[in-house]
Amino acid sequence: MSAESPRQSVPETLDAWRQVTARRGFEGRVSLASLRRLGSLLEEPDGTVGFSLDFDRDGFGVAYVELKVDAQLPLLCQRTLERFVLPVRIDQRIGLITDEADEAGLPEGYEPLLLDESGELRTLDLIEDELILAVPVLPMMPGTEAVESEWTGGEAPVEAAKPNPFAVLAALKKRSE
Repeated sequence: MSAESPRQSVPETLDAWRQVTARRGFEGRVSLASLRRLGSLLEEPDGTVGFSLDFDRDGFGVAYVELKVDAQLPLLCQRTLERFVLPVRIDQRIGLITDEADEAGLPEGYEPLLLDESGELRTLDLIEDELILAVPVLPMMPGTEAVESEWTGGEAPVEAAKPNPFAVLAALKKRSE
């Protein structure tokens, strides 16, 4: 972001191409409760998310948005069934593309974001998408140990010998010989 353009509060939608040209930056806070898709993954959608968006072009001329997100996500541990807070810090450079084929031309470390020619970008959707990707499939509180069952009865139990179902056929075959 250039020193000439101060950070502004974030509009709900913006023209990404215009922001890249102007090299603008935005920052803000949003409540977790307002992120409905993310809210369904949380134990309780309380708290806020701090974020910043910086639009620019890199040395190769690739348009990008630098997204930084700082959040504390309240989750339910799937081992202990207790609530815990997962700290999430995202620092992601997102390459802005208009065609899926352009994805191959993005530099290493860029994530693609497909936009149409109008460049309309829903800012909270972008932030919410990145937070959803940060939530583990099976949330587990740090420091909890996996539950392992151990056999304490000494050696493994011996299964009772089962009769071979083909033994009868073998006996019939011997009789007929």
